[in-house]
Amino acid sequence: MLRHIARPLLASWFVASGVQAARKPAEHVQAARRGSGLVTKALGAEPLSEKQVTTLVRAHGVALATAGGLLAFGKTPRTAALALALLTVPLAAVNQPFSASDEDREARAQRFVGNLGAIGAALIAGADREGRPSLNWRLQQARAAREAARSARSAAKEG
Repeated sequence: MLRHIARPLLASWFVASGVQAARKPAEHVQAARRGSGLVTKALGAEPLSEKQVTTLVRAHGVALATAGGLLAFGKTPRTAALALALLTVPLAAVNQPFSASDEDREARAQRFVGNLGAIGAALIAGADREGRPSLNWRLQQARAAREAARSARSAAKEG
């Protein structure tokens, strides 16, 4: 029962952030430009144009909202949660306060910590197997059962 309440609550932040970024990308373009500038510089590529950064912000917003919706409605919740964690990493990177000026540092630090919390919550949701055993455990059990069947056949042939 808790999962049916907690997942939509967790997803609401991602959906709202994604929709807001997709509808009003101008509010996010400055931070995205900082992040894209770091990436293009590291890759030795040309800086992205204003239109490209805006498109990137919109696409990221749509991806956040889509993955959040999937999590909220319980459709592939583990995959959706892990996608949300990965999609939030760039947000944390551009909001990191370590290189900001003093005026901007506090606001960026607050966003950074919020992004880290969102990543952690999404990772926890992505690890939730709803009480079912992991794939590794099921493989171990299948191997053990196969080995027991072989031993039983060997014992029956010898006896």
